[in-house]
Amino acid sequence: MDSLLSKDVYEYLGEFRYQLRKFQKFSDSAAQKHGVTPQQHQLLLAIKGFPGRDCATPRELAERLQITHHACVGLIDRSEQLELVSRRQNPEDGRSVLIEVTSQGSEILEKLSEIHLEEIKRIGLFKELGEF
Repeated sequence: MDSLLSKDVYEYLGEFRYQLRKFQKFSDSAAQKHGVTPQQHQLLLAIKGFPGRDCATPRELAERLQITHHACVGLIDRSEQLELVSRRQNPEDGRSVLIEVTSQGSEILEKLSEIHLEEIKRIGLFKELGEF
């Protein structure tokens, strides 16, 4: 059976996957060098980068991180013990909490974000992949 997709499409998708994996490996290593797990880094970024506000509910974070609610609560608990995040009551819904990044978490996230932006520029990920 002949493929409906061109060789260029497969090459593009293969290169995209390769660049994603390389960037993920870089990201994981950078997080560990700064004293946090890759998951904690992603949690901090999901909170700080949440659209329209600097906090999020555990349910929203579970969706952003693509993990179960239960796994997300465990990650929040571990991160709170390390003083990377804090909880506060949700003023709009007394049954839920909002998760915020602490000043310590913000310092680590800022350093990691600067490193990640430099890496994105260095590898030219989006320019390299271009359009097909």
